[in-house]
Amino acid sequence: MFLLCGLGNKSFKYFNTRHNAGYFAIDRFSQRYAIPLDKKICNCIAGIKDNIVIAKPNTYMNLSGGPVAGLVKTFNIKNEELIIIHDDLDIELGRLKIKWDGNDGGHKGVRSIIESLETKNFYRLKIGIGRDPTMAPEEYVLSSFRKDEEVLLKDVLDSASEALYMFIHEGKEKAMSIYNRR
Repeated sequence: MFLLCGLGNKSFKYFNTRHNAGYFAIDRFSQRYAIPLDKKICNCIAGIKDNIVIAKPNTYMNLSGGPVAGLVKTFNIKNEELIIIHDDLDIELGRLKIKWDGNDGGHKGVRSIIESLETKNFYRLKIGIGRDPTMAPEEYVLSSFRKDEEVLLKDVLDSASEALYMFIHEGKEKAMSIYNRR
């Protein structure tokens, strides 16, 4: 069983913001692989098909840990079967990185998950959103994508879906070797 969990903020106010890149990736995976997000489980919006659970915590980013821990317990997910999808300021827009383990890197949603699971041993699919040196990081992550960035965002979400599919069906190492160098 695999759990793919995309992070974001539940409020409509934050719908199109950079911080919701994880939500967008789960939405794209749901559409692409016909896994409807039609269930409410552990304060998440979720979909289940075969050996895959996809989910979006129905919370604010900084409170993602509780719902993720609930899903891990409910579906008896092993650490190596969990992949958290989230935005990353330190990766340029249009790039992805799959990583095992590590600290939260200042990402409060990831920090909440580490605290709730009491481990940092899980996979992350980081979606690059880049930085704007003229804005504070807290302001930037809550800003909307510009029109000129939306095509690049669409492409990276397609790549994220492909990377997640490969991660599950062809192996973690293969997905990391291909998608970490693009």
